[in-house]
Amino acid sequence: MRLADLIAQCRTPFLVQDQATRAVTRLNGAADFATALTLCPTRYVLDDDLIRLCTALAYSKGARSLACSDLIHVPSRHVWVEWCENAWQRELKIHGFQLEGGNQAGCGRHGAFIQSAPSGRCGLIRTFWSTGETQAQVLASSMEAYFDMDTVEGGEPAAPDEQRGTGVGVSDEAAGDADVLRRFFRFRFERTWAQYYDCANVSPLQRQAIARHSLGTIAMAIPVLMAFFLLLATRTGLPQRPRTMEKLNRSRDKARKPRLLDHVEVLSPISPLHAHGEPELAARTGRRGPRLHHVRGHLVRRGDQLFWRVPHLRGNARSGQIRTRTVTWTFDRPLAGQSSPALNS
Repeated sequence: MRLADLIAQCRTPFLVQDQATRAVTRLNGAADFATALTLCPTRYVLDDDLIRLCTALAYSKGARSLACSDLIHVPSRHVWVEWCENAWQRELKIHGFQLEGGNQAGCGRHGAFIQSAPSGRCGLIRTFWSTGETQAQVLASSMEAYFDMDTVEGGEPAAPDEQRGTGVGVSDEAAGDADVLRRFFRFRFERTWAQYYDCANVSPLQRQAIARHSLGTIAMAIPVLMAFFLLLATRTGLPQRPRTMEKLNRSRDKARKPRLLDHVEVLSPISPLHAHGEPELAARTGRRGPRLHHVRGHLVRRGDQLFWRVPHLRGNARSGQIRTRTVTWTFDRPLAGQSSPALNS
């Protein structure tokens, strides 16, 4: 079952009990988003090739998304995006992420609920994931991210509400000055979680460990979401297949089963051939070919066009031949008055 449906049907509150006092506290969790997901007008489900492409765009060393940040906007006030955990984590491992604990299983689904201002340039993000098909196996991040894509260098993105406290900054050292996370995003505990940890008897070292673990449930998804919204803003957009569940829901109504949510399946605009290797050098020249290795993607912007040299494997004769590794995306408006920075390394 899709993650959005699991959350929409979730009625089990997230409760924790203090082992010393036996007091029970309700924390904000998946059940608190059931109505929001049901009413959400825009729900995207990304196919495996697309989530791998977005992850490559986000984390390839040659990708510099900051130079494209003026093109990124959230397409609706409320947006849901979800994808397969396994496909995402396989791509993350390619780009050097060492996944810990239960994440290594790669099962279930991952998703994000975005609440945006009308401009689509600032808002709030919460992430969710599932490890099975029951309500008890659906979890929400204890942290949320707020963002402002118009934050100037040296400034601070403004929180979208009156919640007190300073947001936590996250930086990607590999991105250097092109770090989207550092400039535009801040992370904080959701209000009920912040109150819970404020009252908990934990040491500063324990609090730091909790914050690090909590950041791991949301921060990695942010650049991937930005890459998706960037591709969505291209002139031709992304291949989409609307899925209306009305016919199936009539049968479910008769069986007294919960209704499923309509959504839009979004596909990759690039052939999955980029995941395959080219013929070995020996097959063409008689010389010994290179060992199998991964070539990272590179992103270049020239005005209103992005050129993406897709990541690929080299050195495997049995994987097929890559016809082209360069993809061009065009946007409706050029960046007036600015030079076109080269983004490839």
